[in-house]
Amino acid sequence: MIQVDLQNVRSFIPLPYEAALSPRLRIAHDRLQTGSGAGGEFTGWVRLPEDYDKAEFARIKAAAKKIQRDSQALVVIGIGGSYLGARGVIECLRSPNYNLKKKDTPNIYFIGNGLSSEALTEVMELVEDVDFSVNVISKSGTTTEPAIATRALRWMLERKYGTDGAKSRIFAITDPCKGALRQMAMEEGWETFVIPPDVGGRFSVLTPVGLLPMAVAGINICDVMLGAAKAKKDYDLRSFENPVWLYAAIRNLLYRKGKAIELLTSFEPAFKMMGGWWQQLFGESEGKDGKGIFPASVEFNADLHSMGQFIQDGPRTLMESVVRFTESR
Repeated sequence: MIQVDLQNVRSFIPLPYEAALSPRLRIAHDRLQTGSGAGGEFTGWVRLPEDYDKAEFARIKAAAKKIQRDSQALVVIGIGGSYLGARGVIECLRSPNYNLKKKDTPNIYFIGNGLSSEALTEVMELVEDVDFSVNVISKSGTTTEPAIATRALRWMLERKYGTDGAKSRIFAITDPCKGALRQMAMEEGWETFVIPPDVGGRFSVLTPVGLLPMAVAGINICDVMLGAAKAKKDYDLRSFENPVWLYAAIRNLLYRKGKAIELLTSFEPAFKMMGGWWQQLFGESEGKDGKGIFPASVEFNADLHSMGQFIQDGPRTLMESVVRFTESR
């Protein structure tokens, strides 16, 4: 279980706080578990570690093995939650230098997360002379950035393998029933996987959105789901013995005291993209109605030598959460 160390923050928070905050935390916890709070129709991710389509999960593993057999590269096309979670996990568990390492799994390139023609051209050049497959991720299929990248990569596949050959190398992850990508995939005969309607995009990492790229990168997705199921059980604890309660309570208290910016800090470069995913999870979820804590991720020691002066001697509006890892090689 994650441990929360409060020794450096106690002088900034009123004590005792447990009795005052327990009722609100209990209500928030219950609403999240039951999907009865604001935005509850998109909280299906809470149940994903246990309640997921086992047949589709088996198809994800089979598709990953197929990609590993016939491709030296996988191009993942997506933006926001269709991009940050998967990349964050792969870089954290495999390496930020994953594509440069000697390995028996394909390189993985992420595109469709911007409108830079230079970036798109570079990825196209990187896969031009190797066998590659494409993983298109979009609930609607009409998001501009992924749609442009999809057209370019599909053209490359068809030029390289022919129309029929290209079809077996495109894997679409989209809405189960509707949307432009769903319609296109059905018409073209691409293999498809589902983003559950009750799972918001930024929380979709335990759906095919995150699981397929992870599996292609050689991550054991069975272990990922078992770990998530254990976390779901461990953190469903309605008391301050729950580190989730502690973290939520302390950041709420600091926010009330004017700390409107939270830095998430790690000393591991492999955690950098996880920090980017955290920024989306917190920023998009909390930044509403003129309220919210601004999330900013920094990587130490690199950013300590560029941002350290501001963090230590700038305006006193910051709180800082430091992620430490217990084991190292």
